[in-house]
Amino acid sequence: MISTQSNSPLLSVGNFTGSRRAKFFTTLQQLRFNGQLLLKDSHNTQWIFYLNRGDITYATGGNTPVRRWARNLATYSPQLPPYLPNLQKEVSSIDTAVFTTCWEYELLCLWVEQQKITLGQATKTIEAIIIEVLFDVAQAGDVTYQIKQDNSLSQQLILLDSQQAVGEAQKLWEVWQNAKLANSSPNSVPIIKQPEQLQARTSAQVYQTLTRILNGQRTLRELAGQMKRDVLPVTRSLLPYIQLGLVELVTIADLEAPFCPSVAQQQPTTTVNKELLIACVDDDMWVCKTMQKLLTAAGHQFIWINDGLRALATILARKPDLIFLDLVMPNTNGYEICSKLRKIPSFRNTPIIILTGNDGVVDQVRARLFGASDFISKPIDAETVLNVINKQIEEGNISD
Repeated sequence: MISTQSNSPLLSVGNFTGSRRAKFFTTLQQLRFNGQLLLKDSHNTQWIFYLNRGDITYATGGNTPVRRWARNLATYSPQLPPYLPNLQKEVSSIDTAVFTTCWEYELLCLWVEQQKITLGQATKTIEAIIIEVLFDVAQAGDVTYQIKQDNSLSQQLILLDSQQAVGEAQKLWEVWQNAKLANSSPNSVPIIKQPEQLQARTSAQVYQTLTRILNGQRTLRELAGQMKRDVLPVTRSLLPYIQLGLVELVTIADLEAPFCPSVAQQQPTTTVNKELLIACVDDDMWVCKTMQKLLTAAGHQFIWINDGLRALATILARKPDLIFLDLVMPNTNGYEICSKLRKIPSFRNTPIIILTGNDGVVDQVRARLFGASDFISKPIDAETVLNVINKQIEEGNISD
């Protein structure tokens, strides 16, 4: 169950390859980002990562988040009762009002506090879940993203290094691809499609085993867990039957959550697939480097101009789609550059965002009078920068 209160558009990351994932999470880590990262694929499957200073606190989402949570909990905390129906009895006395953001994570925190599970068990469960979610994102390919800056998961059982987690998930995905399983999800359920033909092609013992385990109720990951084996060899052993059409992989509904905590209403989102050329005119090296990391990770092209006197010539030559413009620079100022750009027909409607360390009303009014489109106060943060870009796109201020 995913909720996000941000109503900014979802920006496309294109083919979210291993290198792009690593770069994207590294950027959020370098920006020490606190909040939620929401990813969505072309089938509207969503995943959400909770980040603290860029490291991953927890991850959820996908088509079967409850199954994933229950399976990993059973693997690493075998002292708890089986998920259904006993686990529902286990949580029936809990006031669901305590779960405000992500019940999966908050319930683990509560059980650690109540000593029903150990911190080590919770840590292993969370690590396994995060790696699985990253694997599923890798398999999804093209995704869009949205970020929401907050401190939604204030209690941290662990912080998993983003680069380490992405790297580990990428290795698993590459092994899965090399096994010719790229189009097969480990979250799918194997069922016998042609029982008579399967029986004719296998021994009586193999057929009996297959009919027993392929009952249409367990995903490949759940089968592997039950057999205490890795999901790759289990899936590979079924591949010949899948290729012959004797066994088929199908989707399955998720398990019912043990309770339904109240979820904030999610606002409709717009998907934006635009790759922009964005300029930043600022003599502050930190600001420009931060902008560059953030915007290139998001798939945009970036121009860094640290000399205000060269700004006009560079902008005229490159014709960026959007311009971030520092208000105070040596030998010139943002008002002057903005005013000159607005006198040039081709830049009359180009979004110009003023950057300043002074967020006073007087400066904002003056910036508007000189033709600025919007205003951002320093120090900049990831969500504010992306939201102002999204706003300009949504309002149709960036032409094709």
